[in-house]
Amino acid sequence: MTDLPLLHIVGGGLAGSEAAWQAARLGCRVVLHEMKPVRFSPAHKSSALAELVCSNSLRSDAINSAVGLLKEEIRRAGSLIMEAAERSRVPAGKALAVDREKFSEFITGAVSASPLITVKRHEITEIPPGGLDDSVTVIATGPLTSDALSASVADLTGREYLYFYDAIAPVVTAESLDMSIIFRQSRYEPPGVGDYLNCPMNREQYNSFVQEMLEAEKVPLREFEKAAYFEGCLPVEVMAERGIDTLRYGPMKPVGLEDPATGTMPYAVVQLRQEDVEATMYNMVGFQTKLTWREQKRIFRMIPGMEQAEFVRLGSIHRNTFVCAPRVIRPTLQLRKFPAILLAGQISGVEGYVESTAMGWLAGVNAARLAQGLEPLVPPPETAHGALVSHITNSSNSNFQPMNINFGLFPRLEKRLPKKKRGEAHAARALRQWEIFQGKPFPPAG
Repeated sequence: MTDLPLLHIVGGGLAGSEAAWQAARLGCRVVLHEMKPVRFSPAHKSSALAELVCSNSLRSDAINSAVGLLKEEIRRAGSLIMEAAERSRVPAGKALAVDREKFSEFITGAVSASPLITVKRHEITEIPPGGLDDSVTVIATGPLTSDALSASVADLTGREYLYFYDAIAPVVTAESLDMSIIFRQSRYEPPGVGDYLNCPMNREQYNSFVQEMLEAEKVPLREFEKAAYFEGCLPVEVMAERGIDTLRYGPMKPVGLEDPATGTMPYAVVQLRQEDVEATMYNMVGFQTKLTWREQKRIFRMIPGMEQAEFVRLGSIHRNTFVCAPRVIRPTLQLRKFPAILLAGQISGVEGYVESTAMGWLAGVNAARLAQGLEPLVPPPETAHGALVSHITNSSNSNFQPMNINFGLFPRLEKRLPKKKRGEAHAARALRQWEIFQGKPFPPAG
């Protein structure tokens, strides 16, 4: 096997693990460099690959949603991450949520067992312009890239890094919840049916809860940093600062739910989503936070049904780092100035687990092709992958920000359709193009 092309991947998260798997699948030797457990980021706790730190949900699995379509494309292309998600799936209504530990264990086992992948546990602090060992190199170090490596990548791109802050939601034990108050129901399902637990609040409880959050002690930012939160993952207390009813129209929205104790829709709810296969833990949906740990315990125990909540993980805040992709990355994910180096995952300017995985898939495929002396590929813009690539490489916004996949990034449909039918039309068109695209240059899924 020593005569096979060699490439390097830095970072063993979702994007890095997917990239390594695809490159090996295409016949390359891969060295995957992962700094854990030699060094941990502020948010990571496990030495396993592909650790999920913010949420256990990969969002909607409906194919007529943009993220559901992105999942379907990458499933059809033989994604390791999607296989792991299916094997570790937990109930979450129409969403795809996973048992974090089982998810990471499966990926770590598969990557470690591959005869073409060597996992090296050490920290990489510098990337030469020609790649590691003058080989094609994928940087997939994620939103928590170390300061040293960030500086190295900044030197390569010639641009300052942009950054925003992301917060992690708390997790509580199931046995500490008061199920005489909390009720089970997914939105618009019959009472008692669904995968979510709901903590109902009346007006007085809600107003008191919001007021306490506004007055609570927060974790301070360092003097040289500024808060530039990603809009899709705002800390709950930041949302509360935007107005008394903001949370009632956001993560505490009661629409489509009925409290069996009153027979009516609550004024507000806090939803809990199953965290593990055994249903021993639940996470607080949409409750990313930068409250101090002491204040989290005090305030979140004001929530009806959570008065005795046992927190197995409290919320925290960390820096997410990404490059100004339109200025520095080609549609193939290669750096414009140094084409032997590719970026993948959130550092490339996408947001979300599935989006990071998708960019890892593309980076792995293109790194393998470059190592084999072949031309790299660009997915058709009508596909979810292509729409995402187009956003991060063609955006004209001078204040570039990461974005989740959405149908607003896709080319317009040929015909005007009612809103309810647009998702299906986008999906049908995308999957036709995806099948043509993936059928030619690499083997079919499986």
